[in-house]
Amino acid sequence: MQFKDIEGQSVLANRLTEIIDAGRVSHAQMFLGPTASGSLALAVAYAQYLNCEHRQHYPEGSELRADSCGHCPSCLKYEQLMHTDLHFVFPSATTASVTSKPCSDDFQEEFREFMNEHRQRGTEDEWYSCLGIENKQGMIRERDADNIVKTLGLKAYEGGYKVLIVWMAERMNLDAANKLLKTLEEPTDHTLILLVAESRDRMLQTILSRVQQLVVPDLGGQLPAERQEAFARMFVSWMRLLFKLNMQPLSAWVDQTATLGRETQKMFLLYAESALRACFLQTAAGIRLEHDLQFGDEKFDASFPAMITPNNIEQMTQALNNALYAIERNANAKITFMQLSFTMSKLIKRR
Repeated sequence: MQFKDIEGQSVLANRLTEIIDAGRVSHAQMFLGPTASGSLALAVAYAQYLNCEHRQHYPEGSELRADSCGHCPSCLKYEQLMHTDLHFVFPSATTASVTSKPCSDDFQEEFREFMNEHRQRGTEDEWYSCLGIENKQGMIRERDADNIVKTLGLKAYEGGYKVLIVWMAERMNLDAANKLLKTLEEPTDHTLILLVAESRDRMLQTILSRVQQLVVPDLGGQLPAERQEAFARMFVSWMRLLFKLNMQPLSAWVDQTATLGRETQKMFLLYAESALRACFLQTAAGIRLEHDLQFGDEKFDASFPAMITPNNIEQMTQALNNALYAIERNANAKITFMQLSFTMSKLIKRR
């Protein structure tokens, strides 16, 4: 799976390739968001890019900054989901052919067929339908965790990263989760563990505290209209405050933003990055992407894109990424957004 094949998630894809190119790969990460919006596909594309032998980097202003080549031996095996250092764990249950103690190893072929059929965007219900267990609840059990520990203890066959993708990680039972804790804390060299989950509320706090969390927006191609409008109003207000740098209303904006949940804060930062890149594409190449630049303010829509130029776009994007990373690490939201505001205020005037 290449990032170019995942619709609606170019902003997050760019952030993921930047993380790898900067050498900031965390050994344990969680992709949090609906599978139908590309969380599993992003995890696979991320692993493929990490192990790609000839990564491709695109010209400035392209929708994607980089991607795996799709042609090297590693990429070809990833495209077929048959790379020897790529491992999957997922919920399972007893079936007509597996009548006791089921685990992921019993259904690897079925899971790869399921992923191929649904382009790695299939839902949990569709997976259970594929197994013929619609009336049962799948689970990731202690036996799965034992196999994970054993597999990750081996050396990589092909010299790159060993990658374990745990799909629907919230389905881990208590015994399985507890067995994984030490592996998450002390992984072997060149090991990457990617948890893919839809509900953080159903995950053990001990697991959450040991992984870097990446939010996959529930776009369905785009943010829901109501959320899009709310973020647009926030963005317009913020940009105007940054240009004037009037501290009293800016402090009030930061205080209000800090009251939002961390997931909403992350999604807003991703929205802001997407908006800035769309503005830059319009300024630099005259490209106006569908659904972008609809801020709901005619004067702002007409004047603001020209302020995003080659002189500031990359620094602004990096500042947003740094703030997103800080929020993921549970940094103080007020301090993070105030520091970000000061940085963005300087950059927005650097045309």
